[in-house]
Amino acid sequence: MGSRASRLLREEEIEEIKKETGFSHSQITRLYSRFTSLDKGENGTLSREDFQRIPELAINPLGDRIINAFFPEGEDQVNFRGFMRTLAHFRPIEDNEKNKNASASEPLNSRTNKLLFAFRLYDLDRDDKISRDELLQVLEKVDVEQKMSIRFLH
Repeated sequence: MGSRASRLLREEEIEEIKKETGFSHSQITRLYSRFTSLDKGENGTLSREDFQRIPELAINPLGDRIINAFFPEGEDQVNFRGFMRTLAHFRPIEDNEKNKNASASEPLNSRTNKLLFAFRLYDLDRDDKISRDELLQVLEKVDVEQKMSIRFLH
């Protein structure tokens, strides 16, 4: 499957994604393989339903918010490039030192961009504020998850 994925992704696309996201060639190729395996419609995009089939997201109390982060407002599909841009926020900050380029814009995984990304996970109505209700929704989801975990341990 890996060879199929690398044939479908052109070298110039890989280079552009490398510059934009900081991922290595091999990471991009592996993630493209994963992307194509999740793409059940085989149309080069992922839907929310495709993401919901990922077991780790399905059980994560913030899974729906993480999934929503992949989709620009009003969109219901994400292509590989958008997928990679969102994943880049999860890369360790230390990776920036290895890929330092003075002329490049701030990396997607910079502290500032990571904070903005995390903020957007909590700002459900996208009004650039986290209301008390939005914060309580998150805390309730996490609390329920913790209570469920504790019950399973006893």
